[in-house]
Amino acid sequence: MTRKRLLNIFRSVLASALLNTPLLAQAAPAERYDTQIQTKVEKKLDAKSQFRNVKSSVEDGIVTLTGTVDLYQRKLDAAKLTRKVSEVQGVRNLISIAGPDISDEQLAQQLAKKLTYVRVGYDNTFDYFALSVKDGTVTVAGDDRTGLGRDEALADIYNQPGVKDVISQIAVEPASMFDDGLRARTARAIYRDPVLSKYAIDPAHPIRIVVVNGHVTLCGVVDSAMEKNIAGIRAGQTFGAFSVENKLEVRGSSDQPGL
Repeated sequence: MTRKRLLNIFRSVLASALLNTPLLAQAAPAERYDTQIQTKVEKKLDAKSQFRNVKSSVEDGIVTLTGTVDLYQRKLDAAKLTRKVSEVQGVRNLISIAGPDISDEQLAQQLAKKLTYVRVGYDNTFDYFALSVKDGTVTVAGDDRTGLGRDEALADIYNQPGVKDVISQIAVEPASMFDDGLRARTARAIYRDPVLSKYAIDPAHPIRIVVVNGHVTLCGVVDSAMEKNIAGIRAGQTFGAFSVENKLEVRGSSDQPGL
């Protein structure tokens, strides 16, 4: 018998064995562990008083969370806790926020004040956040130099009563020694101007300088159109600035909180 014929016979026998293997001998389906997963998830959730109104169900290893919590952060925490359970394949987070009813306008004002006065220091001159609120859903957009300001801002929003959902559109600026130098030079050019120096006195309300790959954007709120124009001129005169976009707003001209 030739080697080729022996190989063909072997292949036929192997194919027949595979086709006749009982399904029970194959890998166990995910649903086999659903009851075990749900028991573990419920045990973890029941151990935390903040999750007393959270319910879970499991299908094919996917856990669906329903019920209510009083803060958006706790909705995130419940999902994080669930993902730590072994055999969990994924989490569908349908938990609702049952906190106090706060109008969108009031919630936006509360968040704007909270974020403004927490983020005080050298770095907050070089980032900018804008908030909007609709039906309890907070959208926060902007740019952050290191990511630390973004994380701090989101933590404040997640723990604010009345927040139902959060959409983050904050970009982290690329790391660049050139951009860092340009930020410092632009800040000196603006804050050393006698008309604009007053904005360095209150660290919670600076003229914000966003730099990405040599392109400068000015954000924030100033008292007059003249101050806005002067800030744009000073930034445009800074060595190394490829372009300047002046997005400064004159106080009272916008309803959207900028931080």
